[in-house]
Amino acid sequence: MTPDAPARTTLDKAADENFPVAPFFLPRAWRADLMAVYGFARLVDDIGDGDLAPGGADARLLGARPGDGPHALLDALETDLSRVFDGAPATPAAPATPAAPAAPATPAAPGASEAPAHPLLAALRPTVRRHALGPAPFRALIEANRQDQRVRRYATHDDLLAYCELSANPVGRLVLAISGTATPERIRHSDRICTALQIVEHLQDVAEDLRRDRIYLPAEDMARFHVTEADLAAPTANASVRALVAYEARRARDLLDEGAPLVRSVQGRLRLLLTGFVAGGHAALDALRAARYDVLPGPPRASGHRLLRRAGAVWRAARGEG
Repeated sequence: MTPDAPARTTLDKAADENFPVAPFFLPRAWRADLMAVYGFARLVDDIGDGDLAPGGADARLLGARPGDGPHALLDALETDLSRVFDGAPATPAAPATPAAPAAPATPAAPGASEAPAHPLLAALRPTVRRHALGPAPFRALIEANRQDQRVRRYATHDDLLAYCELSANPVGRLVLAISGTATPERIRHSDRICTALQIVEHLQDVAEDLRRDRIYLPAEDMARFHVTEADLAAPTANASVRALVAYEARRARDLLDEGAPLVRSVQGRLRLLLTGFVAGGHAALDALRAARYDVLPGPPRASGHRLLRRAGAVWRAARGEG
């Protein structure tokens, strides 16, 4: 296996997302930068979920052992991340993602002036320097996955929103930074959209997450709808589970609507990109509704036709056409 093979395997997963990661209509430089950010975020998630390619290539590239668990691999990744920022320009003035609350920052390792070891982080370094990005959003993504190793259930909706602040919102903030359009108001709207997209993904993946002993449905809502963990382990959803998923889906749709002014606030190809993000969330929610909110047999996915229809609606709304 060549050193770049694990990176290609990770980047290929972009095709499975609910939204277009770096579509063809964007400037080439934007596409490269967005894929660099996606590659890092996907690698972090794959480490946290134990979904790395077999053979231990990613671990070796990060200077860890193939048998190391997620904690050690995330630590190794953060050390490699420090190399991305070694000598990088200062962080721009745009508001940063809040600092991760739990683990202290990993101190710079000896040899931190070296180039990043993993190809995905090596690809990230030019993006960081080109846009003077700071490390906070990237460290937040790592911290979200550390949290996944120690937090398996969420008591309240607010607890879940706090998790999304680490796991999802940094990506939207990075998109705004790369496009040079970050403002406090746009960041607030972006956070709504990214949190909604994260919740939609959790709703699609209830069964898969449970197999990893994780539940992202707030315990207070499960109690309200009389849903037990045994109900979530069933082959198909009963009426209570469907009602719960429908309730959480409505919340996610409300967040998408709250974030919609972001699409109207920008122009040109960035508007097209953000239209794709919002439309992808709405189309996924439509697919949940079409499945009558039975997410347990497998994740309901939106068709291309449904996505295009939603994209047209979001685009027309952004133009004030209805």
